[in-house]
Amino acid sequence: MLKIIPIPALSDNYIWLIQHQNEVVIVDPSEAKKVLDYLAKNQLNPTAILLTHHHRDHTDGVPELLSHYPSLEVYGSSEVSELVTRLVEPEEHFSLWEYEVRVIESAGHTEKHISYLVGNRWLFCGDALFSGGCGRVFTGNYQAQFDTLQRFNALPDWVEVYAGHEYTQSNLKFAQAVMSDSCMLFEYQERADILRSHHKPTLPTTIGIEKQINPFLKAENVEKFIQLRQQKDNF
Repeated sequence: MLKIIPIPALSDNYIWLIQHQNEVVIVDPSEAKKVLDYLAKNQLNPTAILLTHHHRDHTDGVPELLSHYPSLEVYGSSEVSELVTRLVEPEEHFSLWEYEVRVIESAGHTEKHISYLVGNRWLFCGDALFSGGCGRVFTGNYQAQFDTLQRFNALPDWVEVYAGHEYTQSNLKFAQAVMSDSCMLFEYQERADILRSHHKPTLPTTIGIEKQINPFLKAENVEKFIQLRQQKDNF
């Protein structure tokens, strides 16, 4: 069984480590030092890096990690082509240990954003999906982002969601403003507040939970999504 480890980085990023025995795969290393310290302390051997998109708060640690571990395989889309050793395309499949990884097209936040679904259970989605929210549509291509959310909506409810940022509390404030009251939303907000008061991550969430508390996943058409996203941008 895989173990997923959060490494808080910068002001609100998470670098995710996917651990199998004494090996790890690093997801979106925004900085290197915290990763290197964790690897050394726990005597772990990194084998690969997965990149979701090109923003520097997801990639800045790559060069230094490669300087320490030059044989690391770096996976990513064409928008991070200068960093990758293994270019991957949407709906491509590859293996990490005995687990199959599906590359999911996740455009909208950036043009070639991708997500990685590992073992049909663990989703590493960068800034395409957050708990209670989704990434800003920097490309202006709202249709692409809406389509991305529909791909996530189609995943099994049990899939665990490992997003790139700790945005849950602010996202839930918006969700409460635009959605009708529900016990689920209230309880989830309360849980997030308690976890953060103890400096613990609110992630992972699950696709099943997000279908209930995430207004963007509930948007029934692209027009409604655009309205919500523009509301959130000015919230």
